[in-house]
Amino acid sequence: MSGTARVSAVLDDTPYRVMISDDLGHLWEADEPADLGGANVGPAPDRLLLGSLAACTAITLKMVAARKAWPLAGLRVELALNPEGKPAAGSDITLQLVLEGDLDEVQRAELLRIATRCPMHRLLTGEVRIHTRLG
Repeated sequence: MSGTARVSAVLDDTPYRVMISDDLGHLWEADEPADLGGANVGPAPDRLLLGSLAACTAITLKMVAARKAWPLAGLRVELALNPEGKPAAGSDITLQLVLEGDLDEVQRAELLRIATRCPMHRLLTGEVRIHTRLG
C-alpha cells in the first residue's frame, strides 16, 4: 500500500446508495440490500470491509509466493462476518485460504502465517483511532 489513502463517499437520491471515489481515480458504489430499504446496486459496507481484507490477503500472498518463486498457481480467500451470530462483544471474522499449486507443507504453513500479517489484517486487529469532525 502506498501513501496516504483517501476516499470520499457521497449519498445520492437513491436511498442508501453511496458513490465512493478515491485519490487514484477509482469510482465504485455501495448500498444496502432491498430488504433493508436499499436498491442493492452495490455491496453493503460489511461486504466492502470483508472484500478489502480478502483482496489484501490475496495480493500479499501472491507477492510473497512470486518473490520466493513458490508454485502458487491460484488462491481463494473466503471470509464471513459473525458466522455463528453476533457475539456478546466485538465481532468475529473467519478467513479460509484455499491454496492451489504444488506447494509443500512448509510453504503452505508460511503462507498461512503471512496471511495474518497483510496490511488490512494488521489494521483490523490493531488499535484504530477514528477522528470524526464536521467539514
